[in-house]
Amino acid sequence: MSAFWNGLIVLGAFLAAAQCLTCRECSIGIFGTCLLPKEVECDASTPNCYRGEAQFNATGLLRLHIRGCLDTDLCGRTVTGSILGAGVTSTFQCCQTDLCNGASDARLSLTVAGGAAILAVLWGGWGLEGI
Repeated sequence: MSAFWNGLIVLGAFLAAAQCLTCRECSIGIFGTCLLPKEVECDASTPNCYRGEAQFNATGLLRLHIRGCLDTDLCGRTVTGSILGAGVTSTFQCCQTDLCNGASDARLSLTVAGGAAILAVLWGGWGLEGI
């Protein structure tokens, strides 16, 4: 009988691990672009992917965008606080499917960056006088 219970526990552990949610994480994003994106696995204490926005109350112009895993209690909430004495209002929107909080990525691949540089040189005619 103990083999049955051990098997059931192992099966339960695999099912729990299989239900971990994969989310995009962005510690800081400006103007809708994530500066250092990565993918993370959420755990039981933070089972939701989220998109968040923090707006500085004094200016209303600067908005920081964040993404990651979040506790269910904060989903759909607006929270106010302060950072270094400046008032901040933060909002959180949650979702429950893998990568549903997709963040834009500021990094360009080396191939894309190189191709763009070559096109700029050819299109602009820079350095082509002697060829």
